[in-house]
Amino acid sequence: MKVKTILVSQPEPKSDQLSPFSILSEKQKVKVDFRSFIHVEALTVRDVRNQKIDLSKYSAIILTSRNAVDHFFRIAEEMRYKDPNELKYFCQSEAVAYYLQKYVVYRKRKIYVGKRHFPELCEVIKKHKSEKFLLPSSDKLKDAIPEALNEMGITWKRADLYRTVTSDLSDLEDVFYDVLVFFSPSGIQSLFKNFPEFKQNNTRIAVYGNSTVKAATEAGLKVDIAAPSPESPSMTMAIEKYIKEVNKK
Repeated sequence: MKVKTILVSQPEPKSDQLSPFSILSEKQKVKVDFRSFIHVEALTVRDVRNQKIDLSKYSAIILTSRNAVDHFFRIAEEMRYKDPNELKYFCQSEAVAYYLQKYVVYRKRKIYVGKRHFPELCEVIKKHKSEKFLLPSSDKLKDAIPEALNEMGITWKRADLYRTVTSDLSDLEDVFYDVLVFFSPSGIQSLFKNFPEFKQNNTRIAVYGNSTVKAATEAGLKVDIAAPSPESPSMTMAIEKYIKEVNKK
C-alpha cells in the first residue's frame, strides 16, 4: 500500500528553517503531521529535596539533553542556587552544549563536550574523576547511563528533576495514518495506554533506536521501517527509502 500520510510522535519543530520531515513531505508529496505522544512535567523543589539533593555539594553537572539543561537551571533558580563560575558542565553532544548558552556565558564557563553518544562523553568524564558529579534526569533513565558511571568509579548522584508523562490522544481515536513514527519506548507505551485495543492492520510502524524496536516488538507490532542503519542513518532517510519502494508500485 502506498504511503500518503505520516504521524510523527513528537512536537512539531519550531525552527523557521525546513525540518527534515518538511523536506520529506515536499519531496515525496506526503502529508506529515506531528503530535507529541509524551510530555514532560516538572518536579517540585520539595520533590527534589526529598531526594536529598544539595546542589552546592557538586562540582560538575552531566547534561544529556535540553530538558536536563532547562530543569537543572529551573530548580537552581527555585532553590536560589547561583552556580559558581568554576562549576564544570559535561554535555553529551554539541547540540546540548550549544543550548547551554541559553543560561550561561559559554566562554566564561568550563564546558566539556562529548561527540554524540553517552559512552563518548564517558571518555571525557574519565579525565576528571576527582569531581563530584550530579546527573539531572527524568524519572525514566536508560540503565546504560548509571551502569557506565558506576563502572568508572566516580562520585556521582542522580537527580530526578522532571517526569515523562503520557499525553492524552483521545482526539486521534478515529484518525488513521499510513505510517506512525516513534523515537522512544515511551511513545509506544503511550500508544497502547491511549488505545489498549490498537490493531496495526495496514498501518506501517517506523522506529528509531534498538530500544524502541524492542518495545514495539514486545507490544506485538510489526516494525516496517527502522533507523539508524548504514544506508539510512536518520529516520527521514529510512522513511524516504521505504516510500520510494512502496509508492512506485
